[in-house]
Amino acid sequence: MSEFFDVDGEARRALDLLGPAPENWVLARAGIDHDVFVVGGGQTGCAFAFALRRAGIGRVSVIDAARDADGAGVWLNRARMNTLRTPKTLVGPEIDVAGVGFRAWYEARFGRDAYRSIERAPRKQWAAYLAWYRAFLDIPVRYGVRLARIEPAGDHFRLHLDANGEARVETARKIVLCNGIAGNGRAHLPDTLAHLPPALLRHTSQAIDFAALRGKSVAVIGAAASAFDAAATALEAGAADVHLFARRDALASKPVSRTRGYPGAYDNYHSLPDALRWSQARRFRREGSTAPRDSIERVTRFANFHLHLGATIGAARVEANRIAVNVRGTAFFADLVIAGTGYVIDVPARPELVDIAPHVRLWRDQYTPPTAEADAVLGAHPYLGEALEYLEKTPGAAPWLRDIHVYNPAGFVSAGVPVGDVPSMKRDIPAVVRRISRDLFHADLDAHAARLNADIPADFDEPLYAASVWNPQEQQQPLIQD
Repeated sequence: MSEFFDVDGEARRALDLLGPAPENWVLARAGIDHDVFVVGGGQTGCAFAFALRRAGIGRVSVIDAARDADGAGVWLNRARMNTLRTPKTLVGPEIDVAGVGFRAWYEARFGRDAYRSIERAPRKQWAAYLAWYRAFLDIPVRYGVRLARIEPAGDHFRLHLDANGEARVETARKIVLCNGIAGNGRAHLPDTLAHLPPALLRHTSQAIDFAALRGKSVAVIGAAASAFDAAATALEAGAADVHLFARRDALASKPVSRTRGYPGAYDNYHSLPDALRWSQARRFRREGSTAPRDSIERVTRFANFHLHLGATIGAARVEANRIAVNVRGTAFFADLVIAGTGYVIDVPARPELVDIAPHVRLWRDQYTPPTAEADAVLGAHPYLGEALEYLEKTPGAAPWLRDIHVYNPAGFVSAGVPVGDVPSMKRDIPAVVRRISRDLFHADLDAHAARLNADIPADFDEPLYAASVWNPQEQQQPLIQD
């Protein structure tokens, strides 16, 4: 018997076993275009659309600034790893419907033995799975639409959009920000590099023409996974040499976040005391972000790869259309510098958040750590509620903030996982959907109370059972005899 099967048929069967998606129960409001507005049409935006549908919440709109599906998300763009960094066994966009999960899709395409042989999902196959997921579940995404500004308007928001070059305004009651790793901030460039011309400096978040690096010298700044992946891609494209500069004296190798991966800690992380959540975030910062072993092996097999440890970057300058990078008094020349220097959380830096940023409670507003545990980077993260909603800096000043849910890495200190990645999906997508459902229900409680108390016609009338009603006077014998 063949081990391959029809993934669409199996997925359809899994959905059938759950029963049909509920009809939309949210009451329409005059002047409101969308009950939920999802910003970002990648893996998480589509997963939210599916989860909201299963919760009976309609009028959901998903937008993405990319021109088409291939440009949405990271997997066919700035992601350069060969495999995902998370184990294949983690629950992803399928949430609780295994038939639309990666494993079901992969086994249908490549067989059960093939699935057993992999430790993590290959990146391009993960992208193909997400394309199938979006198409099979018929999740509409409006491409070429960018959120330019969120304007609070009482019990809803006015959303200023750039829709393929056309300015327009739409309204929504709830917003979910699934807008990626820089969704509450920006890419980080060290001051020593920020002045360099774009033709000679790229951040790992940007498009890079690796084919043009054949025979060229490349300097990579940073030692997290994205830096190693960029270095490997340059080497595989035929770069003459690649020098990677790491600040630490040894590469970070302890993935400390695994200590909180068991259900007790994972499921209850939001309820931990602030001091403990802060100390966990500080521990991660001290140990550093680790690159997977295979990312390091991918570059070390090249003799023309050179790792510089304890390398603090000094002044960088342009000489003869090349970059001279100063490290401990030695100048290294490169045709291109790639900054794998991560991101910073900086809510006011996002143009669409300008109107709301002054009201957002940050961790530095909520918690004052011991002096030895102070950390300005972590303090800039928003202090989020249990459904990843913004909270007010000043109680009562901006109650509408609770209607914006932050499903991007800005939730790291609050949630303990890289929000937006696969590890966060099983816990946080259902939590956000439950809160959205509760809020929308209670906002129209009078109408729902009327619906709950509505008259219901009888399914049947008395003639259905009248002949079977016991009448002792009609009985010839008593039920119990001596």
